[in-house]
Formats: sequence, C-alpha cells, structure tokens
Amino acid sequence: MEKEINELLTRSVAEILPTKEGLREALESGKRLRIYIGTDATGTSLHLGHATNYMILEKFRRLGHEVIFLVGDFTARIGDPTDKSESARKQLTRKQVTENVKTWIEQVRPVIDINNKENPVKVLYNYDWLSTLSFEDVINLASNFTVQQMIERDMFQKRIQDKKPLYLHELFYPLMQGYDSVAMDVDIEMCGMDQKFNALAGRTLLKKIKNKEKFVFITTLLENPKTKEKMMSKSLGTGVFLDFEAGKMYGSLMAQDDENTRQLFVDCTWLDLEDIEHILGVDNPRDAKTCLAFEITKIYHGEEKARLASKDFDNTFKSGNLPENIKEVKVKTGKLLMDVVSREKLVSSKSDFRRLIAEGAVSNAETKEKITDPFFKITDDVIIRIGPLRFLKIVVG
Repeated sequence: MEKEINELLTRSVAEILPTKEGLREALESGKRLRIYIGTDATGTSLHLGHATNYMILEKFRRLGHEVIFLVGDFTARIGDPTDKSESARKQLTRKQVTENVKTWIEQVRPVIDINNKENPVKVLYNYDWLSTLSFEDVINLASNFTVQQMIERDMFQKRIQDKKPLYLHELFYPLMQGYDSVAMDVDIEMCGMDQKFNALAGRTLLKKIKNKEKFVFITTLLENPKTKEKMMSKSLGTGVFLDFEAGKMYGSLMAQDDENTRQLFVDCTWLDLEDIEHILGVDNPRDAKTCLAFEITKIYHGEEKARLASKDFDNTFKSGNLPENIKEVKVKTGKLLMDVVSREKLVSSKSDFRRLIAEGAVSNAETKEKITDPFFKITDDVIIRIGPLRFLKIVVG
C-alpha cells in the first residue's frame, strides 16, 4: 500500500500535525485507525470543497480504516465563527438543522461508499453527546483552556481590534468541536485550514481527558491562486454544489476561472496526477476545463448525463441556442417568479434573486427581454434565463 499511502499523505494536503512522518508510521504499522470529518448542518447543500474531504475519507476507508461521517447537528446551532469577523452567526433551531441534513447522505454517495458491506462508513450526530452535557461538564471542559488561548483566533482578534461584539457563546464552539474527538475516541481528525484552531482544541482535550494523541489532517482549501477568494462561495455565486443537476454543475465548472482548473482536478477528481498533468499540458486552457467539467459531472451524475450536459453547454454557448434539456415546472398563473426560482434552487435566496434582477441577469430566454421587476408575475408559459448558465421552463396550468 506504499503508493496509496504516499498519495494519501501528499495529495490535497495542507498540513499534518504533529508530523506527517508520525502519521505515515501509524498507517504503515497495520493498526486500524479511527478518522472523522465533521460538517455543520448550516445548509441543505454540500459543495465540492466538502467533497474533497469525503474523497480522502474514502481513501482511508479503502485502506481498511474506520471512518466516521460526523454531522454537526448540535454545533451548527451555535455556528463556528470562522470568517465571521463582523458578527456572530445566526443561531439555528433543532428543526432547521434536521431539515438541512435530509439529503446529505445521497449527495456524498458518489464519492464515498457509505454502505460498504466489509467496511461501512459510520454516520454519527454530535447532538447525541453534546446535548447531554451538564453545566458542570461544560465548566470542566472550559477549565482546560484560558481566555487568552481562545481569543488567539485571528477573527476574534479582528473583532476586538475593530470594537465589534465578541459573544461568549462563540468561545464555546472550539470546546464543542474538541469534545467530538473525545466522545468518538478518534485517532485522526480531518479538517480544512479554517478549522485548525478547533481541531487543535480537540487534540488538547483528548490528551488531557484520555491521555491519547490525535493527528490533525488538514486539507487544502479550494481557493483562487491569484485572488485567494474561495472557489466554493454561495455568497459570491461561485459555488459548485453536489445537489446541482448535471447541466448546472457542468456550466458552473466551466464558469470557474482558468487558474482554478489545476486544483479542481487534483482535489475533486479521481484521476491520477500524471494524467492530470497531461491534460493540463494542452495548448488551449478551455479544453482542459472542458475535460474537468466532464470528469466532475460524471462522478455525480454518470457518464451519459455528463455527455448531455457537455452537448447542451456547447449548443448554448457556441451556437447561441437554448439547451435541449431544460427543466420544466408547472405553476398556477400569477405566481411570483421569485418564489418559483427560489423553490427550484436556481438562486440561493430571494435576496440573491433581487440582486440578480438589479444586475440585469434575469431574462426571457426566447425573446432576450430582461426582467427588471423583482415581483414579476408569471401569466404565460416562459423560459427563464438567469445569468449564462441557469434555465427554467415554466408552464402555466
């Protein structure tokens, strides 16, 4: 397994703590390790950034290790303050987080063999242990850290410097994520660089409570190498989400900046690194991106739908025609367009729809006439186009 272990320790890896050599030794020892990745249930859709971690988790599973898919259904209710330098995250209800995770397992099935008969994935929920902690338990956990240690987080420092509020409950988040490691008695936690602080808190707790060492396996974040902006950002409209239908997924990948192609190949496909370098060596960057869009769409929707998506994309953007396979929905007359496209997930929210209207990105795809009224009512059959990639056929009936 030397080749597999080498790739596991190098591909899509930002950092391994305390040392990469130590993890290599553990992997080569033959011991069955327990590894987990946790994702907070703050939304209904997972994106390619999440999928990178699940693909690595699947590689651990194939090597025979015990892997845990942890749903942060309790931690999501507090919300990790990562990247929230201005204010605290909105606290979610138990009902909201339960609704958010309903389709998660189906979204990740294409990249991780959840129900493998020989070595199935464990799906756990941190509500099961975090909700049972008493106030005394929380105080005992908190006694393992100082306030100075907690406010070392750069986003906390920024809030303090900017005289922005820093709420006490936000300091509990690292305790909760840290306790996940104790409750599951893990050997490895996998996370992105933005979760490093929380993962190290778990390493501290595991050492103090169970006298056990834990490796922290930090994966690369999908970010533009020039601008350093996250590729997978719902707020920026650049995310590629796992529940996208094939055409939308393909088009969203083609809309990525050319400089993102290499990392998306490395982090989000199963292709060998040698094959990736061969593809990237083509003269036209668009040809490489076309291959990327096909490969990723194939993973989540199969080869036939990926080919249809590719054909539709070329038909639309090279010939100026409408796609052949536009999704069709039936609505009652007078229905607000905003409600329909929100329900069909063509936009991330109603405020996102209003923003797109203001930018002139919404139009009648057949007449090319822009729709400028955010409260536009549907009275006749129409094909809606939002930006260059999103289409919806609306039939009144």
